[in-house]
Amino acid sequence: MELNYRIFGQGPPLLILHGLFGTLDNWITLGKRWADHYTVVLIDLRNHGRSPHTDQHDYPGMAEDLREFMEHKWMYKASILGHSMGGKTAMQFALEHPDMVEKLVVVDIAPKTYPGGHELIFETLLALDLKTMDYREEADDLIKARIDDLGVRQFLLKNLSRVRGGGFRWKMNLPVLWAHYQDILGAIDGDEPFAGPTLFVRGDRSSYVLDEDLPLIQSLFPAADLVTIPDAGHWVHAEQPDELYEVVTRFLDA
Repeated sequence: MELNYRIFGQGPPLLILHGLFGTLDNWITLGKRWADHYTVVLIDLRNHGRSPHTDQHDYPGMAEDLREFMEHKWMYKASILGHSMGGKTAMQFALEHPDMVEKLVVVDIAPKTYPGGHELIFETLLALDLKTMDYREEADDLIKARIDDLGVRQFLLKNLSRVRGGGFRWKMNLPVLWAHYQDILGAIDGDEPFAGPTLFVRGDRSSYVLDEDLPLIQSLFPAADLVTIPDAGHWVHAEQPDELYEVVTRFLDA
């Protein structure tokens, strides 16, 4: 699968993977900052952004996409940073291909099964008839009736793409993401732990990574450190970009 990507800078490679409903665009600002010292590769995961759509969406498949991507780019070892779904993809990849991972950074996600929480978003977006819409504001007005949070709506609306001839479409493959939602929520596992340098980062206002998750994290990633970013929720990179930049840079440079 030929994943869509953008590259900035020169130096040791750093691959960045976005979360559910996201695109590589979510990481451009931070990616360009790291590009002062690294070759930063921002990637659209399958069924997201401008990457191909497929009927399957699970972590072994996305890890295989990443392996193919790196080998096609003659990139046989890289540091990998992933947020949320991208973090689980990065963990799966590190467990399956440890020799290809220099350092691993996982942002606000644990390798456990989650109970859900995106059902309302899926239901709302799948119900929209985008073909009849002339303006993004029409979609926002309909989404607003069920999703109050302006930041969440703006994040979701970045996935709208205007269709030549009229109307819009979603860049992401919503039906497949919904069909494989339980796979997205599922746990990460591997035959052997990943022993390489690993950093988990969480927001102090997020409930995605709890203290009680640490034994599981350390069983799979025994060298893992955990850093908590103050005044940040799940979207750490959007809410506290400067602090995340400093924390990750210290880890990568060590």
